[in-house]
Amino acid sequence: MRYAGMSHIVRQTVLLAPGLSWLAVFLVVPCAIVFGFSFFERGIYGGIEYVFGFDNYRRAVDPLYLGILLGSCRIAGIVTALALIVGYPAAYLIANAPPRRQRLLLVLVILPFWTNYLIRSYAWMVLLNSEGFINRALRALGLTTEPLPLLYNEGAIVLGLLYAYLPLMILPLYAALARMPRDLREASLDLGASSIGTFLRIVVPLSLPGAVVGAVFVFVPSIGNFITPDLLGGGRTNMMGTLIYDQFLSARDWPFGSALAFLLIALMAVLLMVQAWLVNRARTVGHA
Repeated sequence: MRYAGMSHIVRQTVLLAPGLSWLAVFLVVPCAIVFGFSFFERGIYGGIEYVFGFDNYRRAVDPLYLGILLGSCRIAGIVTALALIVGYPAAYLIANAPPRRQRLLLVLVILPFWTNYLIRSYAWMVLLNSEGFINRALRALGLTTEPLPLLYNEGAIVLGLLYAYLPLMILPLYAALARMPRDLREASLDLGASSIGTFLRIVVPLSLPGAVVGAVFVFVPSIGNFITPDLLGGGRTNMMGTLIYDQFLSARDWPFGSALAFLLIALMAVLLMVQAWLVNRARTVGHA
């Protein structure tokens, strides 16, 4: 028995070693380097002066940068809410479709991931600019006489992020809805509940774990995105991603950029822990 247990541990270690090594080298070590840089100072001509201190973190909680963080959270929250509103009906439709049609619909959902994110962002620039397809169509239909300012504003950022990360909301919701036993809904209807009551009391609570996972999957990359605010927002709306990007590549203030990046990583870690707690709580209530 002892040798069998040891061999099982050895097999687990061998199987886990490649993945854990990859995460350690390309995730843990870079995060540790960023965390270490955040305690030093910027050199006169860029680079790093190895003088230990907490000035970068005191500077990071300045009202100016906290305002950018809160603005980023607001935009990411709007994107997450819209993704849930748009993604839930789509996931529900896919989960209740015939099996053959489900595969086709899932392929259509993940199809945008087959194209480079930068190319998709440029495609939205073509669609939203003053002489783009949308403005031309509106003028052709007589709905407007002047081009609408659809590009280089917060609305364009929200639209671009929603388009980019909507599949990350649909897929977890679909997984939760597809695993849901149909007997529960049928029993609820047989016992006299209405379709709306069954949906609100049975379907929504059981799909809550998928909604929570999808919300985190959309919110986390949205708050740290820097390509969409730069291209579709025209650099007029500051978000945490663009601020960190500018600190590393424009201002060459790596220590301060590292402090901002680590604060964003800490915020994401808190969100992931909250997500895990909510999912476990929802599953416990569901089993009860």
